[in-house]
Amino acid sequence: MSRIDSSVEVVLIDDDPHLRQALSQTLELAGLNILSLSEATGLPARIERDWPGVVVSDIRMQGIDGLQLLEQLHARDNELPVLLITGHGDVPLAVQAMRSGAYDFLEKPFASDALLDSVRRALALRRLVLDNRSLRLALSDRQQLSARLVGLSPPILRLREQIGALAATRADVLILGETGAGKEVVARALHDLSSRRSGPFVAINAGALAESVVESELFGHEPGAFTGAQKRRIGKFEFANGGTLFLDEIESMSLDVQVKLLRLLQERVVERMGANQQIPLDIRVIAATKEDLRHAADQGRFRADLYYRLNVATLRIPPLRERGDDSLVLFQHFADAAGQRHGLPAHPLLPGQRAMLLRHPWPGNVRELQNAAERFALGLELELEPDEPDESANRPAGGLSEQVEQFERSLIAAELTRPHGSLRSLAQALGLPRKTLHDKLRKHGLSFGGADEHE
Repeated sequence: MSRIDSSVEVVLIDDDPHLRQALSQTLELAGLNILSLSEATGLPARIERDWPGVVVSDIRMQGIDGLQLLEQLHARDNELPVLLITGHGDVPLAVQAMRSGAYDFLEKPFASDALLDSVRRALALRRLVLDNRSLRLALSDRQQLSARLVGLSPPILRLREQIGALAATRADVLILGETGAGKEVVARALHDLSSRRSGPFVAINAGALAESVVESELFGHEPGAFTGAQKRRIGKFEFANGGTLFLDEIESMSLDVQVKLLRLLQERVVERMGANQQIPLDIRVIAATKEDLRHAADQGRFRADLYYRLNVATLRIPPLRERGDDSLVLFQHFADAAGQRHGLPAHPLLPGQRAMLLRHPWPGNVRELQNAAERFALGLELELEPDEPDESANRPAGGLSEQVEQFERSLIAAELTRPHGSLRSLAQALGLPRKTLHDKLRKHGLSFGGADEHE
């Protein structure tokens, strides 16, 4: 059964055809888009939770009556306005329905203006409710992204904006990033912030699959499709139907498998090995690579047509060495989390350790940093990989004053990742007067997200 279109503003249900026609004309002459029905059976299943309209229904009807309809609709969305039409003898019943959450009731006979006024007020209330939901969802999404992609540097702020914009679309996405940069974290964020969040998220590393099983893993197979195929197998694409499939290290796929993937992306169907039936897919594909696929295509190692099909919505994850003070912010975040997980007290970073973290190039990116923070939280000595580039290449630029400014900013940025309910609490933790802290936040382009205090 089809969903109610979002352009429909009023669903009108009444089993009296003459009254239904008269009420429909009244609402349509007022410029409203109406769906007129003779019964309510099956209607609740057709209405999405965030449908922007209202329902006007008679109480006395065959099938499910107005009170049953109210109960079923509010089980899906208890803020959906439902207006009930009653006969004179049904007024006590309508009062009971109002207590159960009906928006309004109209006693027959009623003036057309009374119906229009009630419907317009209900529509205004519905718009307000949906606007508030949208704002709460947007705030929740931003908080989720900030918690998953920790950092205050311009590159990570830009990445969070891009994820927020793409998550709401149906577009497939190609993620570019070095090993350990957080490609799966970004893919999960795209899924969890999308309308597919209630569907499956299926992650598969193409580079970890043997060539002999990759097609069976991705597309599935029927019994007898090849030697050893004794029973049907549902592939990852089919298993992810209704949700998102994350395909990491896509550059490692053979050219033959790339052909099948291209067809799947274009036609949105999958065909199990050894079968003739095409299975329709409602799926979003997020691919990830650490290689330059254009360069791989030029070398003949990656299909150019697949590259151009994927290279529509692209997200680049900046390596940690390009994220400035985020190394300190992330280190403190992971160390605090590890300390809480192991029930250990927090260890403060010494100035020399902070400088070491800022100088380190982090070839393993966030994964390497997280491991270092875990060891630090356990009380082990802070040791980083020794294969750093030339020391002078990683030394902070500028003279002493510039280095002091950079270090000051990193200290404040790291403290901003800790929970502080007020600016006063943050100032006390840093040992600064509030006015001084205000000035330094402004100077370094940082912002405090907690509740400010005005004294």
